[in-house]
Amino acid sequence: MTRNGPAQIVWDITYTCPLRCVHCYSESGRRPARQLGLDGMLRVADGLIELGPDSIALAGGEPLLVKGVFEVAERLAQAGIEIILYTGGWSLEPWMTEPIARLFSRVSVSIDGGTPEVHDRIRGRSGSYDRAMRALGLLDEAARHRRGAQEREPWLGIDYVVVRTNFPQMGQLCTTVADRFPELGFVFFGAAVPAGLASRTGFQHHELISEAQAGELAEGELAARLQTLVPNTLTVRTTDNSFLWMYDVAITEGGGFHALQVEPDGAVRAMPIYEGTVGSLLTDPPAELWQRAVARWSDPYVVETLAPVRTMAGWAEATRALDQRFAAPEDLARIDRRPAYAAPGC
Repeated sequence: MTRNGPAQIVWDITYTCPLRCVHCYSESGRRPARQLGLDGMLRVADGLIELGPDSIALAGGEPLLVKGVFEVAERLAQAGIEIILYTGGWSLEPWMTEPIARLFSRVSVSIDGGTPEVHDRIRGRSGSYDRAMRALGLLDEAARHRRGAQEREPWLGIDYVVVRTNFPQMGQLCTTVADRFPELGFVFFGAAVPAGLASRTGFQHHELISEAQAGELAEGELAARLQTLVPNTLTVRTTDNSFLWMYDVAITEGGGFHALQVEPDGAVRAMPIYEGTVGSLLTDPPAELWQRAVARWSDPYVVETLAPVRTMAGWAEATRALDQRFAAPEDLARIDRRPAYAAPGC
């Protein structure tokens, strides 16, 4: 039995981005931004509020490049919804730390390596590691200030997309950030999922983690080992992200999976990470969009394609099949234009 609406919503509020991540799920920075003006974004925000989620994450692209992003966050926060910010850190300016700390319940900075060299290669821009660390420093200071003033502070942390290249550096990241940012609350290590640029066959063969590595991320032993490298005030979690496959119970019963993904212009994806939309929050009733999305999960082709998936390679193949089946013509054209993945050293 599904809820009447999603528990979690991820809104990619823009496809504009200063980075060029090799695994980018949204292909941000490589496609039109599709970013709405403030009035349009507030209309989308009102539609999301109507769905009654527990949390809404503003992602992208880079949300901090959006003019009006804090007005949007204010609208969502006033509705009593937990607001989460995902940022690469490149575009964070000192003046932004006050509204970020005041409006967002959780702030996650993306760092994808234990060294600048590995992070910058994955993120596709030289200097991005240093900019992310600078952003963490600014946010750490803002959180410390709010705690001293006895004001609510955001849960500040790091999201680390795990690929084969950076798998060995997880421990190094923990030891690097543990003492440097005392207000840091979490480090989440999640396997790259085969969506967007990460669904390319070349990326699948060279960077999607192995089944053994996925097993390590899914089991508690690795997380427990990494937890010993940081203070008890900092939470370390690891996941293989297999819940995003949306097979088995998630497809056949809808049980336990209550997430919705929204594109910058208000279009609603039928299934997070997979191409294919079911309408727009600017033109369709929000509750009807949710029901259309849920209906897609039990589409015979979806069930047939995803039910057998048990490996990362099989997941990548299923993603490509679903994208070809459900993507809009303009998105199929974008998929056809994707450059081949060039592995390090090639």
